[in-house]
Amino acid sequence: MLSKVLSFGLNGIDGFVTNIETDIVGGVPHFEIVGLGDTAVKESKERVKSAIRNSGFEYPVKHYTINLAPADVKKEGPIYDLGISVGILSASDQIRTKKYKDFVFLGELSLDGSVKKIRGCLPILISARELGFKKFIIPKENAEEARFISGIEVYAFGNLKEVVEFLNDECEKEVKPLETKRFEEVASLKHNKLDFENVKGQAVAKRALEIAAAGGHNVLMIGPPGSGKSMLAKCFSGILPDLTFEEALEVTKIHSIAGELDLTQGIITERPIRTPHHTASIVSLTGGGTHSKPGEISLAHNGVLYLDEFPEYSRQLIETLRQPLEDGQITVARANQTVTYPSSFTLIASMNPCPCGNYGAKGRQCKCTPAQIHKYLAKISGPIMDRIDIQVEVDNIAYSDLHMEKKEESSAEIKKRVDKARKIQLERFAGSKTFSNAKMSVAQTKKFCALSAQCQALMEQAFDNLKLSARAHDRILRVARTIADLEGKQDILPQHLAEAISYRGLDRKYWSV
Repeated sequence: MLSKVLSFGLNGIDGFVTNIETDIVGGVPHFEIVGLGDTAVKESKERVKSAIRNSGFEYPVKHYTINLAPADVKKEGPIYDLGISVGILSASDQIRTKKYKDFVFLGELSLDGSVKKIRGCLPILISARELGFKKFIIPKENAEEARFISGIEVYAFGNLKEVVEFLNDECEKEVKPLETKRFEEVASLKHNKLDFENVKGQAVAKRALEIAAAGGHNVLMIGPPGSGKSMLAKCFSGILPDLTFEEALEVTKIHSIAGELDLTQGIITERPIRTPHHTASIVSLTGGGTHSKPGEISLAHNGVLYLDEFPEYSRQLIETLRQPLEDGQITVARANQTVTYPSSFTLIASMNPCPCGNYGAKGRQCKCTPAQIHKYLAKISGPIMDRIDIQVEVDNIAYSDLHMEKKEESSAEIKKRVDKARKIQLERFAGSKTFSNAKMSVAQTKKFCALSAQCQALMEQAFDNLKLSARAHDRILRVARTIADLEGKQDILPQHLAEAISYRGLDRKYWSV
């Protein structure tokens, strides 16, 4: 007997149709899976055999051939277990209806017949819906992430026996598809974060981070140890704008593929904050490996990548940030496949100005030689600095400021201004894939960052004096646009442009040593 069952595989964050063709004939007992599967796919035969037997079904001793089509596309993981078992049971007439032909099957099987969770369920469902598929059978553990996809029927089961009873119309109780959830129902659940009201002084740094949050701009903080750089970075998450549903889906896709999604919640509701250690490998940052999983910079998509002690990271690792900082995506090329993952994040980097940390600090003496300072700073190349929109100096706080009675502005108050500015941007870029000023294309920058004659003269002067590149020119304009949005101004004014230019000077101060 021959049967055909629908399933899906993953290539990056996109799903592709996989037809599971099962042929059972008499002859020498054998079980063969073809179709360019990896080790996990090849091992499916052992899991499927035991799952079928331990679920109370017959496993005829015959010759089995399983083809995963298209045969020239790499198949990875145990996601096809459920589809293969349904193919065998239908080909052996143990599934007596043709109902299975209407469904896409996703799931890993345990030896006892339990249907286990899979990675990447959400992106597969989204891709399948776009291709016109409407009905799905998935593991019960993946049910929550499936509830946020409308326009499809999803049935979640805990074991193979339940699936077969459903397909044979033998269920004692009516089985209904999962009810969909609204993103707003879970988005209101927030976690406690560090608050800017607990950070004394550092008004300039707070202002810079407010602009960064409002427009999605990259920030570099330079200052001596103990000046509060890490504290400021940790508080940054408290002023970030709320995720939109579209952004949340993009983030959830990546975390689902990486196996880092909280399956009890089913969707990411807050912007991710990723803080890899400086000893992290390049693969862990960029993604890849045996199964081309997304790395830290992709897991930070629509969120923040915080790199503390920036020069302590390897030069090669820092340079890998170039493509994602410019294009908002990263392409991972391996021998078996090439995968592109979205990685549009806000970079927050902090560093000391020298190995001892005291170069340029008030009231402290630097013990480093010019050669040591140069070697330390040389790890941060010019092209990387060119991609950082805001450079801000964070110096030690005075004792009087540390113990002043004045109450600092809370993160909630700052976030109100950030949200207002982001709302302006969402309306500005409605209908496009741009969500913030920092991600504007060249054409959008030209359209929405038009300068008056006075501003043009100021920009020209800065361009010549600071020896700016075309990239730096556009990034200054985007920061100025964000500053204007924070003030609710339609046009970029000279004071907005002047402030944006002032955030581009530290590379001239420190990197000219």
